[in-house]
Amino acid sequence: MTGAAASTMSARRAWAGTAVLSASLLVITMDMTILNIALPTMSRELRPSGEQLLWIVDVYSLVLAGLLVAASSVADRWGRKRMLLIGYTVFAVASLLVLFANSPAAVIAIRAALGVGGAMVMPTTLSLIRTIFADAKQRAMALAVWSAVAGLGAAVGPLVGGLLLEHLSWHAAFLVNVPLMVVAVIAGAVLLPESRSDRPGAWDWPTVGLSFGGMVALMWAIKKFGKESSLLVPAAWIVFAGAVVALALFVRRGLRQDDPMLDVGLFRSRPFTGGIAAALGSMFALGAALLLLAQWLQAVEGSSPIKTGVQLIPLALAAAAASLIAPKLAEMIGPRAVLAASIAVSGLGMIVIYLPPGELHYPAVVVSLCLVGAGIGSLAVGSVLIMSGSPEHRAGNAAAMEETSYELGSVLGVAILGSIASVMYRADLDGTVGFVDLPDAVAAPARESIGAAVDVAGAAGVPGLADMAGDAFTVSMQVTSLVGGVFMLALAVLVWFVVPKGTTLEPAQAGESVSG
Repeated sequence: MTGAAASTMSARRAWAGTAVLSASLLVITMDMTILNIALPTMSRELRPSGEQLLWIVDVYSLVLAGLLVAASSVADRWGRKRMLLIGYTVFAVASLLVLFANSPAAVIAIRAALGVGGAMVMPTTLSLIRTIFADAKQRAMALAVWSAVAGLGAAVGPLVGGLLLEHLSWHAAFLVNVPLMVVAVIAGAVLLPESRSDRPGAWDWPTVGLSFGGMVALMWAIKKFGKESSLLVPAAWIVFAGAVVALALFVRRGLRQDDPMLDVGLFRSRPFTGGIAAALGSMFALGAALLLLAQWLQAVEGSSPIKTGVQLIPLALAAAAASLIAPKLAEMIGPRAVLAASIAVSGLGMIVIYLPPGELHYPAVVVSLCLVGAGIGSLAVGSVLIMSGSPEHRAGNAAAMEETSYELGSVLGVAILGSIASVMYRADLDGTVGFVDLPDAVAAPARESIGAAVDVAGAAGVPGLADMAGDAFTVSMQVTSLVGGVFMLALAVLVWFVVPKGTTLEPAQAGESVSG
């Protein structure tokens, strides 16, 4: 076989592998957006409290983020392809367990199990792309495809979720994962090469415990503050302090070890740090925005689940298009300019929600979705900076940190911005004329969430309650979007100064073995 033929076959296999990796990402992102559509229906049947509702949304990302370090380390040693296929299987089995879920606690447990599978899948897809493409431009395009597919998943998810919920129960939002993951297991086994790190970091149980425990404690404290609508919660402050200590020890331990399980020293690379900051900050704002908009379209605008899915398509399509354009644009004007500008565009998109005087209408939401999607999609460049800003033998570490930034950013966004929205919603509703005169049996559940308020209004024969709750929720969402937008504009300035002038998409140099 000639060298040219071998090279051609290698390229074909690399792109076939990218298709499999991207398809698995499609399933996971589709599942996340399906959940947003299914939440109102699930809430009506299971009646979760406001705190349980947040846990249903957050626990997946929390478990995933907590296990990314351990999962990527095991994959570096044991084989990334092997870890990926096991992750697919875990995701499928956990999705199948929804058939036995009949309470909020059961759904939370299933979402946690999905997080375990996701932790095996998400960083492995990135590290495999990092290792199967030697050419920087091909890798950048592969990562752009990876990001674009994520955007398409966000588009397909609401549509699939809407169709399923029109004809089936909310359980179908989970069961749709099963056949897709079975296909992913078969295709991955046939097409993907095996990949291991020649120099994996030392396994360290304290590192795993500190990272996972610190993030769980941090999230519990944030949720407690939001639930109590006050910062004067001693128990939450104690747990928050414990989280800070645990995470500080986690970082200190990584910096002091000669061969750390997670190389925190990667943050010495300014392009890497800029990419991580962009990923975390953008998902911080986007996670809460999508959650609130899905609820607003259904509970306030009265859209059906499938109509809601259609109405959210502009964001996903804009993100997919921007993901494919961004690498080429970065070659022309530099990745620093593209990354900072994309974050600023997303920030302006969120602020658009706040700007319309009087009532909020869908045309303004479309403009917002397009701007946010275009900005988030351009963060494909951030992914290239993260993976290229790390040596090849640390591809697993870089992928774990990138996925941690995405998931932790989303969790913190839902918890912090979601809690701000909840506090404002309750405060505005309590101050509405006529609400204080309602009996406690009606007012108490209405204060928990907009979905509960709409249901209670219909059941109790108080139509004015739905209007009061809708107005309160709209105001809370607009102010929360303004907070998220301002945060992203500040982040854009930060990223501009962190990423050095003259940064390119060329990778760091190192060696790694890829077989199969």
